Amino acid sequence: MKDAIGVVVTAGLVIGVCTPAKAQNLEGTLKKVQETGTITIGHRDSSIPLSYLDDKLQPVGFSIELCKHVVEAVKAKLAMPNLGVKFNPVTSATRLPLVANGTVDIECGSTANMTSRQAQVGFSYTFFVPQFKWITRTNNDIKTADDLRGKTVAVTAGTNTALFVNKLNNDGKLGMTIMQGKDHAESFLLVETGRASAWMEDDILIAGFRANAKNPADFKLLDKSYPSDPYALMIRKDDRQFKTLVDETLANLMRSGEFEKLYTQWFERPIPPRAINIQLPMSDALKHAIKEPNDRPNS
Repeated sequence: MKDAIGVVVTAGLVIGVCTPAKAQNLEGTLKKVQETGTITIGHRDSSIPLSYLDDKLQPVGFSIELCKHVVEAVKAKLAMPNLGVKFNPVTSATRLPLVANGTVDIECGSTANMTSRQAQVGFSYTFFVPQFKWITRTNNDIKTADDLRGKTVAVTAGTNTALFVNKLNNDGKLGMTIMQGKDHAESFLLVETGRASAWMEDDILIAGFRANAKNPADFKLLDKSYPSDPYALMIRKDDRQFKTLVDETLANLMRSGEFEKLYTQWFERPIPPRAINIQLPMSDALKHAIKEPNDRPNS
């Protein structure tokens, strides 16, 4: 994937109406977008079904759909129906600095809202509540997390999961050797090729990789799960006007029922490019977050 991707797209419909910004004093992202005539969306390459590339190398997924609604809200707010939209790829390592330094205006991926990250960036309301799980091959003797003692395992660099696995390893004196993939695709490849016995990541991400594998039956998720951190759209820190717009957009989608329709489309129906089905019904934790939208981190 090349570092520079600029694709102008026509975004989807948005629920709700924003007040035009003619008579308002704009600041932060909204001011920047008005002045440049473009909003830049950060996306992932392989975070299925949230933010990934289809067979035409176009960003698609549940997070991308949410951000298309945000774009429509920005167009209405600024009275700029022809606003340009650019997509910029990000990784676990680059996403925070690219948002913080203004390269990316909003990151639409699989980023966890954590207290430690709030020192650098801001977050929207929660849009997904994951759990950590291990994925391993079915042709080995690994049945539980205890079977990973002394084994080589994989994590993705720059993730909250990597921090968790290091703590798990040290606190439990598990003696695991921890390898780091530069992105989720490389972490899964470490397991697929046998270089790592297991990979820990959020349940939705590893479920997506298993479903998208050449032979999904070759992989299994271990039963034990661990609390993770809620996903949110990432924006610049202390950007009050833009955060209000993003949160109102998500809240409108949640109130109208459109959020649940989008969830069903991406988590419980065949998705591009291979028509795989993640088959992950909405959790009670996410249903609660929809009922009472919030931007609270878990850690």
